[in-house]
Amino acid sequence: MSQGKSLKFLENRWDPAIADTLDEPELLRYRSNLLGSDLRLTNFGGGNTSSKLTMIDPLSGEPVKVLWVKGSGGDLGSIKRAGFATLYLDKLLALEKIYAGVEREDEMVALYPVCTFGNNPVAASIDTPLHAYLPFPHVDHLHPDWGIALAAAANGREKMDEFNKEFGHKLAWLPWQRPGYELGLMLRRAVSENPGCDGVVLGGHGLFTWGETQRESYENTLTVIDHLGQFLDAHAENKGRVFFGGSRVASHAEREKIANAIMPIIRGGVSAKKRVIGTFSDAPDVLEFVNSASASKLSHLGTSCPDHFIRTKIRPLFVEWDAATLESEFTGILERSLTTYRSEYADYYTKHALTDSPAMRDANPSVVLVPGVGMFSFGKNKTESRITGEFYTNAIHVMQGAGVLDSGQCPDVLPQSGPAADTSAFTTHENYVALPPSEAFRIEYWALEEAKIRRQPPEKELSRQVALIVGGGSGIGREAALLAAERGAHLVIADRDLKAAEGVAEEVRKIAGREAAIATAIDICDRTTIVAALNATVKAFGGLDIVVNTAALFPSSPTGVISDAQWAQTLQVNVTGNYLLADEVHALLKKQGLTASLVLTSSANAVVAKRGSEAYDVSKAAVSHLVRELAVGYAPLVRVNGVSPATVVKGSTMFPRDRVKASLAKYKIAFDEKDSDEELRTKLAKFYAERTLTHVPIDPKDCAEAILFLAGPKTPVTTGHIIPVDGGLVEAQLR
Repeated sequence: MSQGKSLKFLENRWDPAIADTLDEPELLRYRSNLLGSDLRLTNFGGGNTSSKLTMIDPLSGEPVKVLWVKGSGGDLGSIKRAGFATLYLDKLLALEKIYAGVEREDEMVALYPVCTFGNNPVAASIDTPLHAYLPFPHVDHLHPDWGIALAAAANGREKMDEFNKEFGHKLAWLPWQRPGYELGLMLRRAVSENPGCDGVVLGGHGLFTWGETQRESYENTLTVIDHLGQFLDAHAENKGRVFFGGSRVASHAEREKIANAIMPIIRGGVSAKKRVIGTFSDAPDVLEFVNSASASKLSHLGTSCPDHFIRTKIRPLFVEWDAATLESEFTGILERSLTTYRSEYADYYTKHALTDSPAMRDANPSVVLVPGVGMFSFGKNKTESRITGEFYTNAIHVMQGAGVLDSGQCPDVLPQSGPAADTSAFTTHENYVALPPSEAFRIEYWALEEAKIRRQPPEKELSRQVALIVGGGSGIGREAALLAAERGAHLVIADRDLKAAEGVAEEVRKIAGREAAIATAIDICDRTTIVAALNATVKAFGGLDIVVNTAALFPSSPTGVISDAQWAQTLQVNVTGNYLLADEVHALLKKQGLTASLVLTSSANAVVAKRGSEAYDVSKAAVSHLVRELAVGYAPLVRVNGVSPATVVKGSTMFPRDRVKASLAKYKIAFDEKDSDEELRTKLAKFYAERTLTHVPIDPKDCAEAILFLAGPKTPVTTGHIIPVDGGLVEAQLR
């Protein structure tokens, strides 16, 4: 391995103090984590590592060679020891005797479990033979942007030779071949035909490197990739760092505001078949690409590396829209662009599908590019949408790198062409070579890829849904948020008490993942804060599907008499606040164009007339009718329903100590001033429960169940309805 040039961009993070304490399998895990922790080396879930280790056979007691290789679907940055597949190396290599040729290479995958060592349940990946047939103890297969740029360059073979000469390496080249058994044999042959080579560039795909020890493999990999980075950087410098044909439009100064305005429109469009969660990026490298002269043509060519387009699809959608024009024009432009995209995707499927191909999947794009604004990426959850954007950013880097290697002439025969596809199947622009659509289809609709999809756990009831819980910092709102998280929703916890909201958001993250929830401040009497909360929701997740409001005010005083100001404030919060919230939410939902659900919180007091709570009771009666009015006004896009709880004492901020004491005194229930808040609340809750048919105190969780029943998919034709959650409070029965 060349040591002629030191590292310039990457950092050698190998720590002997840690490594020297680890056995070989743990060293493989350590090496993998180091490589996977830097996205410049490989993308999330991409690439794989392996080691051929001597183990004691549990059956014979004799030492045998075992291939440890990253299991199917694993991520190098987070993989644990248990994430590696283990296979008898001699059995794996012996499969060559029954190999029937590339046309039947998929059949070999079913035989990998037969070679399993140690009753290991981890499924071996498609790339297993690529590692097995390379005659080196430790192998790294990564997808660094710098490496794929070389692999996807029209003059990649020529530039690889130039790189080898300049940096003292001996990389070998292989034409494009879909990952699988055949590529494993091709790798073995390439190494045999190129004695002393220190790596292999897979045309249109990625990079293989290796070493005699774990540390040597890591450092060799690091060195080759860093040197490739230096090679491309020097070419970029020579071209004056002008990429993609130069700039065509300028980034809009208010692009973040514009992105928030059009994101719900985009999400609605790309969710035509199945809802998705969104992520926006206006990173400098993204803007440089979307604003460039060549962005439209390059993006339509599609990506090269299989790891990229599995998430980004065959290509992104490039929307030709001037961000300086009216937002109202965007909707029509997007609709026409989506119609064209779906038509092209259907043609792509029809042209390449075989009789046994899986049915066509969602024809909507997962990446949308808007010049002057940035990139919108989508996935089944927030993490997937973010990673999809990261993958397309990788693709941008690849196109940029291939472009800077352009020497002005495209060879008659592309170095990526080979047994799998000849030159005529590939398309190029500015020295960038995209994967042939036929080959892209063979991977996207691969039976093995379909099997991987089917192995995924079923989605939950509220998966792909974004729920805004107003008043989510405590009581009923908190329980609704936690229950929605358990059912798969993405949560925005909004409350006047931001600290309380942040606490609940953290609880949600422990249930649903660190990217599944945010907290935001809100005052439903102030449109400005409502709009700010909705903007935060769109920025975090791309749109909105469910809105729940549990925020309310119960006025109280030591004497039991409330002031005019308290009366006005009660109606302002409980009635006008619900209206203002619903009005702003409706405006957002109309832009999005997807069916949605709004649930407001009324009260049994809306029906039961009482002494001393007139302001609250009247306000809740108004809320009950507001539910019906909004259901009529917002149909058919938005269902509007409500819950009507009897008094919920537990966890409610409407029951501070003074109010609880006042209520106990009102009902002549004995209590001691020394009683704790919880003891006082329990006494009051018990009293209220005794007035119901069930004699059970109303728990916030009971209300949360009713709320999510109305908000979720089990009540698609229910609107304008209010569910009592009152334990059977006879006085509240309508008459």
